[in-house]
Amino acid sequence: MSRAGGIASRSMRKRAGLLGAVVGIAAVGVAAGVVAERALVRRSKRAPDDPYAGEEFGHLAYDEALTVTTQDGTSLYVEIVEPTDGVELDADFVAEVTGAMTSLEPTLVFVHGFCLDMGTFHFQRKELTRRGDYRMVFYDQPGHGHSGKLESGEYELPALGEGLRAVLDETVPEGPIVLIGHSMGGMTIMAFAEQHPEYFGSRVVATVLMSTSGGRLEETKFGLPALIAKAGAPLLPLVNSATRLSGGVIDRARHASSDLAWLLTRRYGFGDTKPSPALVSYVEEMNSRTSTETVARYLRTLYTHARYPALKALRNAPALVIVGDQDMITPVTHSEEILRQLPDAEFVKVPDSGHVVMLEHADEVNAVLTAFLEKLTA
Repeated sequence: MSRAGGIASRSMRKRAGLLGAVVGIAAVGVAAGVVAERALVRRSKRAPDDPYAGEEFGHLAYDEALTVTTQDGTSLYVEIVEPTDGVELDADFVAEVTGAMTSLEPTLVFVHGFCLDMGTFHFQRKELTRRGDYRMVFYDQPGHGHSGKLESGEYELPALGEGLRAVLDETVPEGPIVLIGHSMGGMTIMAFAEQHPEYFGSRVVATVLMSTSGGRLEETKFGLPALIAKAGAPLLPLVNSATRLSGGVIDRARHASSDLAWLLTRRYGFGDTKPSPALVSYVEEMNSRTSTETVARYLRTLYTHARYPALKALRNAPALVIVGDQDMITPVTHSEEILRQLPDAEFVKVPDSGHVVMLEHADEVNAVLTAFLEKLTA
């Protein structure tokens, strides 16, 4: 064997040994903690006073379902809820914002976040459907929910912005629009604003940003524990390679450790120390349906997200910014930075709430959202 070959062989053995050590440590940790973990989850899920124990998440009615195909060929699943009573924007308001004396019904378009799907807005959809005032459009972003995934490459935010435009072109070809985005959904709206600022103040007459950020995500690591966060950047290439080679194996491991996933979801998604177990389970289910391959291909894009300048386009129409005061994934400071770019925006900080504020404190968010919409519709 040549000297070069010997060095390569030793390098491979060293890496194999390192991976073996990691797997060994993980196995010991799992073996030692699995019993306690499952016992804790069982106790946590037995909350007798859980207000959402009987809630049928993911089973809300719609008037139309369709598939929208983006320019890159990705299929996006869309559901539309029609109003039972038409609500029209005040003519003077529309004239001021759009420069045209016309009055049209606003359509609310909801854009969900990372590792979630349109069900993120379950309680907002339920309440607004009950009221029957607004036409609503919900869709699953690429690689999430019922939408298709990219065949190659990473998920770039500009592509998500173009995906939003494709949905708007297909479902709201005319009339005013209110964009409502949570977490990565808010970033998608920012990417759309960066690409098409002309929509804001003409077609887009208001924007709602929930628990989102204009940048600096590398500082939060999406709420991952400190040890993982510190190791996250150098491990990204390894994660990408691992998912290409054995994504199915990793996904099965995720499902096998669903109890741990449930505990992490409760810890990093919610602000209340004892959130509804049914809500935690619902969010964890949405997380688990997002494949590891999709997660890895989104992470680099999200960590490099920086679109504060794009927020200038949103100044042309009213804006509402909502965040939970205990949000560990996109902390309050990120919403405060958005407010510096949108000084006229309304700001609501919801006490004792984490990242999924619209689920954890649905009544408060619904009250704020409906009040904001009523101002638009006079």
